[in-house]
Amino acid sequence: MPDVSSSLALPVTDPELEARLRARLALVEKALSGHVQSRAAFITEAASHLLDAGGKRFRPLLVLLAAETGDRADSDDVLTAACVVELTHLASLYHDDVMDEALVRRGEDSANARWDNHVAILTGDFLFARSSELTAELGPQAVAIQAQTFARLVEGQIMETRAPAPGEDPVEHHLDVIAGKTGILIATSARYGALFGGASTEVEQALTAYGDIVGAAFQISDDILDIASDGAVSGKTPGTDLKEGVPTLPVLLARRHARPEDARLIELLDSDLAASDDDLDEALRLLRAHPAMDEARAYVLAEAAKAKAHLVALPEGPVRDALEAFADVVATRTA
Repeated sequence: MPDVSSSLALPVTDPELEARLRARLALVEKALSGHVQSRAAFITEAASHLLDAGGKRFRPLLVLLAAETGDRADSDDVLTAACVVELTHLASLYHDDVMDEALVRRGEDSANARWDNHVAILTGDFLFARSSELTAELGPQAVAIQAQTFARLVEGQIMETRAPAPGEDPVEHHLDVIAGKTGILIATSARYGALFGGASTEVEQALTAYGDIVGAAFQISDDILDIASDGAVSGKTPGTDLKEGVPTLPVLLARRHARPEDARLIELLDSDLAASDDDLDEALRLLRAHPAMDEARAYVLAEAAKAKAHLVALPEGPVRDALEAFADVVATRTA
């Protein structure tokens, strides 16, 4: 079981709030271990694989934090909702790794590498089924929200495999993919917390909008870090997306605003950067000096500000402070 005593995935500075969240997160962790159990030992092993590998548990933590805006933050429904979003997230990772042919996830062999694609896909399906069972316990409204979330998430995954349609802006296509793959589940996490924590409709709507924006912005900041990060500081390997040919916002903006002096950069971006470390290093150097990087950073800053603007619906206090601080982290993160 992951160590819940480590730093929380959200910047909570109020000691009492932090203690409540840690205690509730420990309950979620225990419940998750039960929800991945199957009648068959092998299925339990496969379904527990990524859960046991750890993770920040950002989505369930956001459910718990958002629930603090209502008068039922300690309800069992809040814990159930937190499990729903994490199981949905875990299931999507199994499918993602098959699509990306990934070999490693969270420092461990991916399920498809350890077993095979069939096991990974069906294990993801099993986890989606478990999340659906739990959602049914929360009532018809939660079922509708979860169905809409799942549909949007899958749309994003499918769209990621397809090139933009003729005449479609590649940047807008990329942002739409991110909104589906990442933003929607974070938005639902915030919404579930508010809804089952007993918050007002106004607060529920504000937190849903906040989650949608800040979730997508967090993914875009990953796009930027893939190019700009110092691996020794961030712990990330720079250029991973470039090597894999994954389009990211800085790259798409560089292509959109290509100048005559960018001919070499475009040539490199059109090549197989996995074949040459020298070419990859050159592409990183040219991208880091390109105005597209500042444009991408400005976009994330603007999105973080937009997300924070929705928080005016929340009363002032440690919950709002934590959510505002997280938006600031997204805008300026280096790891």
